[in-house]
Amino acid sequence: MIDRLRMFTLTAGSILMLASSALGAAQSYLHADEPIGSVRDVYSGTLYPDIQTNTFRNIDRLFPTRIVAAGKTASPLPAAAEPLENFSFQSRGKSYDLYDFLSLNRVSGILVLKDGEVAFEKYLLGNSERTRWMSMSVVKSVTATLVGAAIADGHIESLEDPLTRYLPDFRGSAYDGVTVRDLLLMASGVAWNETYTDPASDRRAMLEAQIAQKPGGILELMASLDRAAQPGTRWNYSTGETQVVGALVAAATGKPVADYLSEKVWQPYGMEADATWWLDSPNGLEIGGSGLSATLRDYARFGQFMLGGGKVKGKAVLPPGWVEEATRDHPLEGKAEPYGYMWWPLDRGSYAAIGIFGQFIFVDPQRQVVVAMWSSQPKPVGKDTVDEYEFFNALSATLK
Repeated sequence: MIDRLRMFTLTAGSILMLASSALGAAQSYLHADEPIGSVRDVYSGTLYPDIQTNTFRNIDRLFPTRIVAAGKTASPLPAAAEPLENFSFQSRGKSYDLYDFLSLNRVSGILVLKDGEVAFEKYLLGNSERTRWMSMSVVKSVTATLVGAAIADGHIESLEDPLTRYLPDFRGSAYDGVTVRDLLLMASGVAWNETYTDPASDRRAMLEAQIAQKPGGILELMASLDRAAQPGTRWNYSTGETQVVGALVAAATGKPVADYLSEKVWQPYGMEADATWWLDSPNGLEIGGSGLSATLRDYARFGQFMLGGGKVKGKAVLPPGWVEEATRDHPLEGKAEPYGYMWWPLDRGSYAAIGIFGQFIFVDPQRQVVVAMWSSQPKPVGKDTVDEYEFFNALSATLK
């Protein structure tokens, strides 16, 4: 499996890799000369605010990347007739308004769509509409959505297929017997410790494997893990699981994951700018759980794509009912876990893609609202001052 992935990434992928290295210079990227920190300091939460912000908008300088190519024509984002005004809401027993939230949660960019129109767009901390910003775990939801596209295209036959049908190198590992559905639900039963700030955690072991830039090194780490539960019985959040999902997409489609995203969504839906995506090694496999860097408007467009049922110009990219299934709770051993196919179900049928440090794509189908938001919070988790979900619900209710 790893050899097959290398074969196609060293052909078309090698060309894209060369293009990626020159992306900032070719487009005169406005942040290209800023000083940045190290990736270890990012995950440890040990960067000063200015360097942290610089780093978050220059993550393509931390690892080799591949371009997610945009098309020639961007889909319009017209201004709403009634823009969002300041509003007040309650969070954790205290009263806040829009200005409080943006300041206290170190929001660096926010774009609100109501009925597909821009009700609010604000860039902070030196960002602009041309800035590319890291997704962190927001991209997990993107990677998982590509599994739906691969099913619709016939590259993957069924969610009930064993993973080893597409990635035979996992035979004999803890992933043997895991289905595609188990993987998307993070219910493989494979042991994993996600603690970002613990240097001894599996998540940090994955980061070190990424830093080593050994082709297939992260997949080798995943294949070495033990089993903690039977597949399909226990939910355990795992960034490593999403790396396996990316490998699944690449193996099933025979294409780099970035290319497939460009083909299925980025170009046909009309994203306005190229994105970049971290690789596990030069010309290698995309990091399925982090490392996509894109403009705020294009993150919002991806949310609008989901809100529209995963269609491009009326043509379905995803199987019938995929968005609803991907964004609802799924019971495991009789317990409904608050997780879908790498999307987070919320109240009233709303859902979100969520990344550490405060990155979000929030979708409210009932009120036809999409919010794309960047933040630069000081630690990976636990440092949001105002609850984002309460903010999103209040914002969505304000846009009647």
